[in-house]
Amino acid sequence: MTPLSSRITVVVCDTQPVTAEGLRAVLSACPDLEFMRSAHSLASGAEVIRTERPKVAVLDKAFGIHGLVQWMADLGPMLRDTSVAVWGVSINETEALRFIQAGARGVIRKTADTCLLLNCLRTIAAGSTWMEDSIFRDFPRLVRCPHSDLTPRELQVLSLVEHGMKNQEIARELGIRPGTVKIHLKHIFEKTGVRGRHGLALSGLRERGALSLPS
Repeated sequence: MTPLSSRITVVVCDTQPVTAEGLRAVLSACPDLEFMRSAHSLASGAEVIRTERPKVAVLDKAFGIHGLVQWMADLGPMLRDTSVAVWGVSINETEALRFIQAGARGVIRKTADTCLLLNCLRTIAAGSTWMEDSIFRDFPRLVRCPHSDLTPRELQVLSLVEHGMKNQEIARELGIRPGTVKIHLKHIFEKTGVRGRHGLALSGLRERGALSLPS
C-alpha cells in the first residue's frame, strides 16, 4: 500500500459538483492518488491551493479561458508546488497551447479514457508536461525544426513565440521594431518549414520533449 505521505493529492475545481464526485470515485480505486477535496469556483480553488498545497489541481475549462489564464498568473510561484491540469468537454489545439503557455502542465478532454486521465495526473505530478494527442489529431504534421540554421536573434524571437508572446511584446522585450520581428518570423518560417505561430509553439514543445504529437 502506498504510504500516505507519498500519495499524489488532487484537488478538483469544477463547475459541476457531480463531475468532481465522479473523479473522486475514480481516484478512490488508485492507491497512489488521493482525492483531497473539490471546489466549485476559481476563488475557492485558489484558497485550497494556498492553504493545503495539493500536488495536482484539475481545473474545468468551463470557467473560461481568460479566467483560467488569469488564475494561473495570480497564483504564480505557488504553482511550483501544485501542477495544474485543465480539462474540458471540448479543447482545441489553440486553447491547449494557451493553457500550457500560461503555466498548466496537463491538458485533457473530459471524454478521455480513465487510463489516460490517470496517466496525465501522475505525469504532471512528477513535474513533466502531458497533453492528449487527440487534441492535435487534425493539426498539420510538423517537421522537425532545424534550430542550428537559425541566427541568435531568430532563436530569441522563436523562444518568445513559443512562450505565447505577440509581435509587439517581442519587440519591447528585444528592443527592436515590430516590423523587424515580422522579418525574423518570415525567415524562421522559411528555414524551419513550420507554418504559423502555433506550429512554432508546438514544434518547440516537441523539441523539448514536452509534447508527443502523432506522426
